[in-house]
Amino acid sequence: MGNSFTFYSFLAILCCLLTGVFFAWLIYGRAAAMTKTLRISLAVLRGLAVCLILWLLCSPLIKQISYTLEKPIVVIAQDNSESAGANAPAGFDSLKYRKALQQLRDELSQQYDVRDYSFSDHVSKGLDFSYRGKLTDASTLVNQLKDELLNRNVGAVILATDGIFNRGGSPAASIDDLKAPVYTIALGDTTAKKDLLIANINSNELVYLDNDFRIEVQAEAWQCAGADTRLTVTENGKKLHEEMLRPNSGQFLKNIPVTLKATSIGTHQYTVSLSPVQGEVSVKNNSQQLIVEVIDDRQKILIAAASPHPDLSALKEALAGNKRYDVSLQTGDKLAIADPKLYGLVVLYQLPGLAYDANSFMEKIRAAKVPLWFIVGAQSNISQFNQSQSGVNIAANGRGIVYAYSDINTGTSVFDLDAASRKVIENFDPLQAATGELKTFGDFQAVLNQRKGKVSTQLPQLFFMNMNGRKLGYLIGEGLWKWKFSEARENQQVPVFSSLMSKIVQYLSVKDDKRKFVVHPAKQVFDENEHILLNASLYNDSYAPVNTSEVTIQLRNGKSKTYNFSFFRFESAYQLDAGILPPGSYSYMAKTGLGSQKYTAKGSFIINALVAEFQQTVANHQLLYQLSNQTNGKMYHYDQIAALQQNLLKNKQMKTLSYEDRRYEELINFKWLFVLIVVLLSTEWFLRKRNGAI
Repeated sequence: MGNSFTFYSFLAILCCLLTGVFFAWLIYGRAAAMTKTLRISLAVLRGLAVCLILWLLCSPLIKQISYTLEKPIVVIAQDNSESAGANAPAGFDSLKYRKALQQLRDELSQQYDVRDYSFSDHVSKGLDFSYRGKLTDASTLVNQLKDELLNRNVGAVILATDGIFNRGGSPAASIDDLKAPVYTIALGDTTAKKDLLIANINSNELVYLDNDFRIEVQAEAWQCAGADTRLTVTENGKKLHEEMLRPNSGQFLKNIPVTLKATSIGTHQYTVSLSPVQGEVSVKNNSQQLIVEVIDDRQKILIAAASPHPDLSALKEALAGNKRYDVSLQTGDKLAIADPKLYGLVVLYQLPGLAYDANSFMEKIRAAKVPLWFIVGAQSNISQFNQSQSGVNIAANGRGIVYAYSDINTGTSVFDLDAASRKVIENFDPLQAATGELKTFGDFQAVLNQRKGKVSTQLPQLFFMNMNGRKLGYLIGEGLWKWKFSEARENQQVPVFSSLMSKIVQYLSVKDDKRKFVVHPAKQVFDENEHILLNASLYNDSYAPVNTSEVTIQLRNGKSKTYNFSFFRFESAYQLDAGILPPGSYSYMAKTGLGSQKYTAKGSFIINALVAEFQQTVANHQLLYQLSNQTNGKMYHYDQIAALQQNLLKNKQMKTLSYEDRRYEELINFKWLFVLIVVLLSTEWFLRKRNGAI
């Protein structure tokens, strides 16, 4: 630390000294009663005290300069993934290598600031040689080094790895930001050995019940020419597919399509495997797990009518083309045996009708509380229609027929219609219905409005309502078969009619989730190194979310091992971090209560075993050479650590840096100065008192 004064500072100090001398002379210059020695001593004390007080009043700034030395930082990062330990070359001595790397760290620590790390799917401090990492993500290591050491005196980065980076990509692009040479220690074996593996599986995660679905298996074989292997697909030990493969080259790759059938609802775990061959280096990569969720979202649709009509065949054909709908058409007396409770939607085509007494069927409809779609036409019994529902009333005025074209209601948000479909719909032939004044009771969402000739109206033609929790749809007019012919005449490429009918049915048949207690995992398939996260929601009778009650959950894996947890409250819901669990299929049951009501929620998820470290068994030393070359470093083999040590210890480019720190501080902040002034004045007073000068 040093102090630096300007010329003006010197003048200020000189003035303070002269003023102090002047005050000392005024008081003690003519004090003849004192001895000369005492007079001079007191004058010196008074002069220094006055000088220091005046100096403080000037509030000078003192510049302080300090220097900090920083040794070169050397980073040693050891690959702790499974592949680094499993694919060792012939003659590799793991214990000898470990001691050599630790000795390198200790020797370099005497001259440099050494930071050691281990990396795999995460980064940790210190050298770890357990080789348990399920992934190799060098980019995470580089990002942490950048956070900790960017713009620091990094002299070198030593990266001991096999070059197999299966997460995060190559670190070559981002490691340049450290502005330090990278010295790589090449681990692993570059010799291709006999190995079979499932490289990849492509499939849909979601399939529908009773549908066939295809998966595509990518099988690879190294140095297995002429060796037969068997590809099998199993579920819970049951063999679903089998075929023979014979690799015909040293590097064999084949994409194999496999067709499976979704036979039951739920999450299905399939195992795709290759039978091992003699002398294979690893069998851990011979199989992979495949997760497919099978759902049954098919809706049973009942079209009920008094008698046959061209509209019925047009409507049924439009819906039957969608595999998600199971459409049934019942007319006349057959309605007596139809049970509406078995259906997700009932289409009432001109029911109640003029030519058919549907009172018994309508009673069953009211009891079933199933979503309804009323199609009101010229054959509808308007009086009974008004009595059968409370959302719409039509005041009939005679037996006349009115024709209405369709106008798109652009303000609706029920479902989207593209511009091309809107144009086609507005060119459809008009629908016909009995004359009468239409009134609605309650809120409704109109998709189509009525247009009389070229005059648009606000009267709805196709609209939806929700009455007491039941979805209701209304189409005012018959003649759907004309719409289909209009589409065929003007727009043969886009099936607008079928799409519109499917959208109507989908909107009406989709069930709202009215469960008061819901638990769901963050995703259906976790990797084995991921934390298992679950969310839960609890609702009161008003369906407002609450979290006043305790929620417990029990997880059970396929081996019948159970894990018990309690959710913690988060805002108005619940969350649980169950940590990292072993791979396998898990089912769960959560329990809670609200008031006197008890609730349970069940479900399942899967934790997938990671085999990424065995998908590639050949070390990538070319990548390590490139990484070192681009940063002016050098690649060394695992048995050349001593040479690397000598190179770094003799490296003239790695120098200790000196950082200068300058700061200014006010003199008033120096407490010792106050103590000195008090001591000077106290000493003066004591001497005068002792010699009777006071």
